[in-house]
Amino acid sequence: MNVAIVDYNAGNIYSVIHALQRLGVEPVLTDNAELIQKADKVLFPGQGEARQAMQYLRSKGLDQVIRNLQQPILGICIGQQLMCRHSEEGDTACLGIFDVEVKRFQPQRHEDKVPHMGWNSLEIIKNEKLKDKSELFKGFEGGEFVYFVHSFYVPQCPWTIATTDYIQPFSAALHRDNFYATQFHPEKSGSVGEKILRNFLDL
Repeated sequence: MNVAIVDYNAGNIYSVIHALQRLGVEPVLTDNAELIQKADKVLFPGQGEARQAMQYLRSKGLDQVIRNLQQPILGICIGQQLMCRHSEEGDTACLGIFDVEVKRFQPQRHEDKVPHMGWNSLEIIKNEKLKDKSELFKGFEGGEFVYFVHSFYVPQCPWTIATTDYIQPFSAALHRDNFYATQFHPEKSGSVGEKILRNFLDL
């Protein structure tokens, strides 16, 4: 299987590479449009700042490449946020694949810490646009714990396929056509995350 990871100077890429290698896949890390377009599956992971990330994507023409992909693509963490229309982080226009605005967490109580960091459970839901739950969560019942590190979140929207409640409920994962995204880090989420990555590779 030919798997490409979009390289756009975002952090935390190598943990994704290692997670895929454990599943028997040797991905290519690249910002080459042709290699990304030819891949069977594409991953769009990372940690970083939205404005800088979008500037890099646009400088390489990768914003248009990602929007036009036909094969399955999985955004992870800031990858999910960049797939949205706009982010409050740096007042940034993003890719617009999901027509929703990324918001900054606003603590409501003393114990509300930002960034949201640690393990939280998933509620897997039936997407308004799908007849059933997304195949990304095949074999899951809900209540599984996954690992988050983020200060910005995607509100619930028509493409939400899983939610997590921290300060308020938010989109832990999104799905629209061939576009999938998770706010949490499957590559850091143990056997649960490994199963999600396997489900994506099996699409």
